[in-house]
Amino acid sequence: MTKTKQKIITHLWYDKEAKEAAEFYASIFPDSKITNVSTIHNTPSGDSDIVSFDLWGQKFMAISAGPFFKFNPSVSFIVNFDPSREEDAGEKINEVWNKLSEGGTVLMHLDEYPFSKRYGWIQDKYGLSWQLMLTNPEGEERPPIMPFLLFVGDKCGNAEEALKFYLSVFKNGKQGLIARYPKGMEPDKEGTIMFSDFLLEDQWFAAMDSAHEHKFNFNEAISFMVYCDTQVEIDYYWEKLSAVPEAEQCGWLKDKFGVSWQIVPTDMDEMMSKSTPEQLARVTKAFLKMKKFDLVELQKAYNG
Repeated sequence: MTKTKQKIITHLWYDKEAKEAAEFYASIFPDSKITNVSTIHNTPSGDSDIVSFDLWGQKFMAISAGPFFKFNPSVSFIVNFDPSREEDAGEKINEVWNKLSEGGTVLMHLDEYPFSKRYGWIQDKYGLSWQLMLTNPEGEERPPIMPFLLFVGDKCGNAEEALKFYLSVFKNGKQGLIARYPKGMEPDKEGTIMFSDFLLEDQWFAAMDSAHEHKFNFNEAISFMVYCDTQVEIDYYWEKLSAVPEAEQCGWLKDKFGVSWQIVPTDMDEMMSKSTPEQLARVTKAFLKMKKFDLVELQKAYNG
């Protein structure tokens, strides 16, 4: 079976619009396409579309599984328009901004800020948040799209602990930039994280604390799928990351900061996308009963 190259993949939960949203994003970003759509039947949400797609060379997955979770800005995506990589980065950022703005809500206007010549934060018509940034080409290179974790409310002040924790859990990781709030930026506390980024496996993440009043926090609408080749690996990540027993379901878990992860077998993609309807029905029935995935049981269901 083919092994997926990207170990951590962002997963988006929609009510019914997964395919429509993926097509929308693939039409906006360069080097983007839908790679697979499959439908699983008889789930607690009825029939669910599962959509795999690439955005600017990075893999994503989305599911239409009912109106249970809504996107909010606690997880957004930084989109780096780097003039050293894109000849017309300035024009591209405006173009993408205009498309994401259709039916969307501006959180910070596209403008010049102390940290970027051109930056804006937008919530698109599906509720997903994007931070578009004209990157300083002098800085260290980062990928075009990075998930961004905003630690607010009772999680504010945890960004540094979280990034250290994630770097301890994932074997291949490194700390990137770290900038702290100076004195006089109340309500933000001096020394907490104003911006940081870090690499887990081959995926860059960014994080910050914000003590301002926000009416949201992490939820299951955005989760991070970790692909595992063996049961030993599944067990390892499950044990390290899971901190909320009642959130454990169908390979999903929540960590101590409230961020959702899915610990899945590498072969799962192939089982979902290359199987006969009968195989898919058996695998679905098997995994709906599981909390942590059991590789042997899933293979048995797949092979009938």
